[in-house]
Amino acid sequence: MISKILSSAVIGVDAYIVGVEVDIALGLPSFATVGLPDGAVKESRDRVRAAIKNSGYDFPPRRITVNLAPADIKKEGAAFDLPISIGILAATSVIKNDKIKDYIIVGELSLDGLVKPIRGALPMAIEAKKRGYKGLILPEENAKEAAVVSGLSILSVKTLSQVVQFLNSEIDIDAITIDIDELFKKSAVNHVDFSDVRGQEHAKRAMEVAAAGGHNILMVGPPGSGKTMLSKRISTILPPLSFEEAIETTKIHSIMGYINNDLAIVATRPFRSPHHTISDAGLIGGGQIPKPGEVSLAHNGVLFLDELPEFKKNVLEVMRQPLEDGKVTISRAITSITYPSDFMLVAAMNPCHCGYLTDPTHDCTCTHPQLQRYKSKVSGPLLDRMDVQIDVPAVRYKELSSDRDGETSKEIGERVNGARKTQKARFEGKKGVYCNAQMSTRDVRSYCKPTDKGHELLERAIDKLGFSARAYNRILKVSRTIADLEQSEQVQPNHISEAIQYRSLDRNY
Repeated sequence: MISKILSSAVIGVDAYIVGVEVDIALGLPSFATVGLPDGAVKESRDRVRAAIKNSGYDFPPRRITVNLAPADIKKEGAAFDLPISIGILAATSVIKNDKIKDYIIVGELSLDGLVKPIRGALPMAIEAKKRGYKGLILPEENAKEAAVVSGLSILSVKTLSQVVQFLNSEIDIDAITIDIDELFKKSAVNHVDFSDVRGQEHAKRAMEVAAAGGHNILMVGPPGSGKTMLSKRISTILPPLSFEEAIETTKIHSIMGYINNDLAIVATRPFRSPHHTISDAGLIGGGQIPKPGEVSLAHNGVLFLDELPEFKKNVLEVMRQPLEDGKVTISRAITSITYPSDFMLVAAMNPCHCGYLTDPTHDCTCTHPQLQRYKSKVSGPLLDRMDVQIDVPAVRYKELSSDRDGETSKEIGERVNGARKTQKARFEGKKGVYCNAQMSTRDVRSYCKPTDKGHELLERAIDKLGFSARAYNRILKVSRTIADLEQSEQVQPNHISEAIQYRSLDRNY
């Protein structure tokens, strides 16, 4: 007796169809699973046996072989519990209807037959629709997430017996439908705002410029100056996520099991803030079967690295590829997986080990060798990718106690959106270039031509302040963004002078 059930699994950010083949033959009772199962899949035999018995069905005392095809891809997780159980019941003629071939079935089982949530429901739903299947049977907790995919019948189930009754046409299960626009409106809510920040007008302006051009930004200042508070609000002024970007982002979070079933979709730009003790695998991604890291979870959003010099040097160095390419490739003996990682990097650090080098109200206790060691923890190639570098001084009492609210995130965001629309029109037709930060050297020469007076100002700055060649292109890119904020076609001297202010580390503070 043989049965075949359709299921699904995830590799990278995409899903693929898995054929769960169950053969029940005469012989001594046994249960074997083949097709490169990991430990969680092998253990499914015990969960499946208990779930079938506790749901009121007989478990066959025969030789049971389960094959997960394609057999050359390693399978992981507990999402095959439900399809294996259905396969055993279909092979023993408990399920007799032909409905099975129309549906993808996924779900983990508890010992009493309850269906528990899984990871990766959204990419599985996308693959099911792409392959032309009628619907997807999955746990109730994952239903809204999968229902984001229109044109596919999403059936949520609570128990194994409910699935059996549905496949035997004994009961009907209503397909889950959601209102995408309403879901976006409900999910796209920010709980922080730039108006909460007192003072730091220079830093706010730098944040606006960085957001408008997609530039990476580094803030240097003493403890308590508001670097973290500013960073947490930068995602509120970035352009809203498009539906396509939301799907891309939600797929990555779905794989990691981070989706809230009430919201079902990531509708605001992610803000990820890993601790400085994170490993390189945690930041970039990895594992025996590679999983996305923080740089991928921050895709289409912001990655915030607080206390930048405290991160291990090898952890910071592995960020070069995702910062340069907008993706990260993880290679293993069995597979090579590429995850998207197009994010805006926001970093913060103290000016020295004790933190008070630039603070006029505190004395710095660091020796010269300590200063050199502290600065050397962040390499030149990484600093090279920070377009905007600013000093964030301590906030004065007068500013802290002021009742006057600053500009709201909405007001700043409108200017940022205007600049981004200008850049989108400018780079139309250029693959992989959507904002000024992504311009190549050739693009800089084409789109960032300053006026004659601007050339003179930039020349004097490079000669007197000792800017490097790498700083030259960064200044021109940021100048172009400042010009876009003012809707100016040409880069003017005032745009260049402001951009020069955003190179604090090059001036050896």
